[in-house]
Amino acid sequence: MYTPSIVAFSGSTRAASHNSRVLKIAAEAARAEGARVTEVDWRALPLPLFDEDEEARGGMPKNARAFKELLMSHDGFLIAAPEYNSSITPLLKNAIDWASRREGNEKPLEAFAGKVAALMSASPGALGGLRGLVHVRAILGNIQVLVLPAQIAVAKAHEAFDADGRLKDAQQQAGIEGLGKNLAAVLRKLRA
Repeated sequence: MYTPSIVAFSGSTRAASHNSRVLKIAAEAARAEGARVTEVDWRALPLPLFDEDEEARGGMPKNARAFKELLMSHDGFLIAAPEYNSSITPLLKNAIDWASRREGNEKPLEAFAGKVAALMSASPGALGGLRGLVHVRAILGNIQVLVLPAQIAVAKAHEAFDADGRLKDAQQQAGIEGLGKNLAAVLRKLRA
């Protein structure tokens, strides 16, 4: 029987990141749905700033290749995207840019084309990072990722979690869990 494989990553490195917290909820729900989930820790996998001249001199950096290989070896992505100035974070854009680079005999956009993603965000602001998700959705769509229509933006995230890391609002908790479960279910249907 097919086991959906999902890479889960946040656009933040902050230790107390609200986005990493919602990502963990979605990842656990995907696991409960039978998916194999690999969570990316950017502190353990730091990426240099994308630089074509540096790439031409030394090839793709080791950590960028490791991230790209993770994406290529999984069928779907859970992405928690913080909003910086109404857009995507530099970390998230940089990771996408590195992973989009073609090497050797790879097909164009091999790390992304035909993959499926679910998006979420969390922010202390009133919109919960919603404006940034518009940009993430556009970028992923342009690199041939099927982005699921449902997304969750958790507003006032600085007061949204309880001491156990769950969302205080049961509907929001269920919504974030639903993103993980739905991604696993969609991947299973696509591969059936």
